[in-house]
Amino acid sequence: MADFTPLTEVFRGENPKVDIVAVHGLNGHPFKTWTTNESNKFWLGDADLLPFNLKESRILTFGYNAAVASLLGKTSSDRILQHAQTLVAELVADRELEDAMQRPIIYICHSLGGIVVKRALAYSASRTSKLVQHLYSIFVSTYGILFLGTPHNGSNKAALASIGSRMINALAPSRVVDTDSQLADALAEGSEVLQNITDMFAPLMKNFRIYFFWEQEKMNLGTKYAYIVDENSAAPILDNTDRAGLPYDHRDMVKFETRTSPGYRLVVASLLRYSREAPGIVDRRWIDAKDMLKQKRQQEAAELVQ
Repeated sequence: MADFTPLTEVFRGENPKVDIVAVHGLNGHPFKTWTTNESNKFWLGDADLLPFNLKESRILTFGYNAAVASLLGKTSSDRILQHAQTLVAELVADRELEDAMQRPIIYICHSLGGIVVKRALAYSASRTSKLVQHLYSIFVSTYGILFLGTPHNGSNKAALASIGSRMINALAPSRVVDTDSQLADALAEGSEVLQNITDMFAPLMKNFRIYFFWEQEKMNLGTKYAYIVDENSAAPILDNTDRAGLPYDHRDMVKFETRTSPGYRLVVASLLRYSREAPGIVDRRWIDAKDMLKQKRQQEAAELVQ
């Protein structure tokens, strides 16, 4: 029995104007990742936290097998694509049943969850043929993405291998990796996977509002303290993107106790701003997308009769 559910609604406001989708990272969990350890505060669904500030939203979490062997193993490219395809399929099904296919989407991504979302959007953007154009709806509807501690920097293979090693040391139980050689192979291939996904996502970035957050505290790895994902990787300096540090380590940067917790107002203010901006812009994007798909279908029909 899986220790997660693929897509779970944790809050629904009256007449929601946006869907907010939270995606956990390596060795994460759709609820525990976002829940404080001592007080058990789940800020995405607690009535005093995010739902209090975003009353006109629907908030969902996405769960998937995020074990190290699944995301950074020898078949990591296939596994990440499978998770990305499942995310798109689950969102499409959910939104069809809600009669909300054109509702704007904002993602909150932790760690390697951001890689899954980037791959999902690249996949969705490519689904424009007649029988699968419903999958294209996720790309069209996506307005904003918050990346919290996501390792974007794929240009330096050695640096990415180091990031992967730190993630495993900090977040993963030793039983998930059998041998040192397997770990080395996983990290080497994982580096290429992250680079390839970054390359696929780069041309799409202009379509989204993006906020990069990095961890400002080092994590205790037992023998030393270290940043799991450093600022340069988590928050590349790019035009038309926001960036800020959060005063937590990699694990705790997505957990908030109260509305006055450090970093909470920074994260939630960006969600609120994107939620206000999204409906008008996504409506216009849907007009353009329908025109494009209509022309594509007409062109295909014309080619059939030639």
